[in-house]
Amino acid sequence: MITALVAQNTRGVQSVYRIEPDFVAAQLDSVFSDVRIDTTKIGMLAETDIVEAVAERLARYRVANVVLDTVMLAKSGDPLLSASAVETLRQRLLPQVSLITPNLPEAAALLDAPHARTEREMLEQGRALLALGCGAVLMKGGHLDDAESPDWLFTREGEQRFTTPRVQTKNTHGTGCTLSAALAALRPRHADWAATVAEAKAWLSAALAQADSLEVGHGIGPVHHFHAWW
Repeated sequence: MITALVAQNTRGVQSVYRIEPDFVAAQLDSVFSDVRIDTTKIGMLAETDIVEAVAERLARYRVANVVLDTVMLAKSGDPLLSASAVETLRQRLLPQVSLITPNLPEAAALLDAPHARTEREMLEQGRALLALGCGAVLMKGGHLDDAESPDWLFTREGEQRFTTPRVQTKNTHGTGCTLSAALAALRPRHADWAATVAEAKAWLSAALAQADSLEVGHGIGPVHHFHAWW
């Protein structure tokens, strides 16, 4: 379902066209009323009215396995969610989703707190996000200045650390969106989020490792989603 149209390239976002909330709701009605949905991934929502429309439909259809990628900033730094929509997302949407996948700047925005600079602060913010009512939190530690890139999964059952070597590449466009999509796609195949995260991160690490084999644009290029085939 389309929530916004974005004119962008590897150098940045040039323009955003927000879809009318009524049409977003109509798209959700069309699919949820007809097709069995095993998992749902939510990405860019742009503004308050769209967040409200999505939250209302999730409640109406009681959707399971909802992954919310808390998209707020593009890789270039361009804003993708209005400031007024953050509170609505926190109050209306977070309690309905199964997993959120914030990076450190997004976690700070959701908590109205300073950016975590250490893994200890990252842990504290992950626990605070879980307390807001979502089913689980995957805190992404890519913004930490460490040799490895630690992520932390917080669930009602406990906490688990995942690490992968940091891949040296400038081509990281779409990394967060790719991970959240992989998590949503893989969740029905696994018994829990821990196994889902492990497989999704392994696939993303390989996609990042092969990113430099692509030559797309003059800015921050994409990861290589199809690295297993070519």
